[in-house]
Amino acid sequence: MLAERSWPEVDRPLLLVPVGSLEQHGPHLPLDTDTRIARAVAEGLARALPGGAVVAPAVAYGASGEHQDFAGTVSIGTDALRALLVEYGRSASSWAGAIVFVNGHGGNLEAVTAAVATLRDEARAVAWTPCAPAAESAPDAHAGRTETSILLHLAPEHVRLDRAVAGASEPIGELLPRLRAGGVAAVSRSGVLGDPAGATAEEGARLLGEMIARARERVAAEAAAR
Repeated sequence: MLAERSWPEVDRPLLLVPVGSLEQHGPHLPLDTDTRIARAVAEGLARALPGGAVVAPAVAYGASGEHQDFAGTVSIGTDALRALLVEYGRSASSWAGAIVFVNGHGGNLEAVTAAVATLRDEARAVAWTPCAPAAESAPDAHAGRTETSILLHLAPEHVRLDRAVAGASEPIGELLPRLRAGGVAAVSRSGVLGDPAGATAEEGARLLGEMIARARERVAAEAAAR
């Protein structure tokens, strides 16, 4: 953990930076769900990489405007997140051997990819990886069975299963026009996209393992390409 080290203990590491959000995840999951998942993937990735890595404190706010109708959501938007990550990368690259942003929220994608492109144009060793299991393993988009299972594995004390409800179940491609026009509230009063029913901690452990394995493959490919 980077925050627990003193400066002489930081020697050109591979730095993993979890990037999450603070946004609604239905009536049953905590607001920091994406940040928790990004941190867990980064920590698992650090253990899985042959040369090891250092995990930074998470960037806990993201671009979550589509959830703004729900209390507790705090979004800094795409432009602010992109600027934050660019300045983060410029600062950390002065002492880190390489930097990988571990993104846990889909709404951050535009900001993360733009920031990485800018930093690479400046000849900095920066990459990113999503927190994503195989597509067939994660059929729902937000606060459904996938995220509920992972949180049951990571932090069961913060999952309110008695409040869990099904939300919009249409494929995300069908929901996108309404989502873009009116946010998540336009398609789901609960904020859930999917159905938490059937979620288990065992499934969550498997899904998290898939996320870590896929992130490891991506980071290894990036390293081989440099």
